[in-house]
Amino acid sequence: MANILSIEKKISAISALVEGSSIRSIERMTGIHRDTIMRLGVRMGEGCKRLMDEKLRGLNSRTIEVDEIWGFVGMKQKTANRFNAGDELGDVWTWIALDAETKLVPTFAIGARNQTMADTFIEDLASRLSHRVQISSDALPAYRGAIERAFGTDADYGSIVKTFNSSQLEEARRYSPPEVVSVQRHVISGSPDTSLISTSHVEKQNHTLRMHCRRLSRLTNAFSKKLENFKAAVALHYGYYNFVKMHRSIRCTPAMAAGVVSSPWTVTNLVEMIEG
Repeated sequence: MANILSIEKKISAISALVEGSSIRSIERMTGIHRDTIMRLGVRMGEGCKRLMDEKLRGLNSRTIEVDEIWGFVGMKQKTANRFNAGDELGDVWTWIALDAETKLVPTFAIGARNQTMADTFIEDLASRLSHRVQISSDALPAYRGAIERAFGTDADYGSIVKTFNSSQLEEARRYSPPEVVSVQRHVISGSPDTSLISTSHVEKQNHTLRMHCRRLSRLTNAFSKKLENFKAAVALHYGYYNFVKMHRSIRCTPAMAAGVVSSPWTVTNLVEMIEG
């Protein structure tokens, strides 16, 4: 059982998980049963969520980019609709906020791509910031109302609209992004610096998430079978990303750059803090 694993075994399993290894490959490498790895990963993910909820408060972020990344649990939405699979199977969206300067992810949310989730996500973001901020998003209409309700007049908000090569859209859904034909920046509220209206940094973070979290890798069979497991895997990734993973452009961890911690953590620190 996971609760009698040595701390060394736990560290080995979690180190492999956060670097994108599959549960079955970790089972082969460590000799730990896949069900035990799964339970450990869920506990660690839930612990990382609590840890970030506690520590990522009163942030001095100045420029925030927000975006959503698609995934699915159990089956894709078209199949879930055909089988009346229920609310916890089918398409799922991870809403991500990124500090463009420190690379910190102050919050994320997992659920549908609708106004209710946008409101929940942006309200949580607003509760973590200490002063006025500039926010950039894509053209998703749900952001406009959510930012107005959560921030009122205390944010400068702009959106970026990208036009893609329509002939490449179908292929892009499966393999790679289509060519960007044009980019337009729009001031939505406040007085944002138009040169800083961008979603490039958070889109790069989307790529990092897909590379390090197997459940979001494209064209594989590594998808989550349960929503609980999906949420835990994403939370584990961001616990590792914020506190442990050194970011090349800032030469420290995002949590250090944001002044949340004074030194980089290790996977051992993360495991010991959550598992004891």
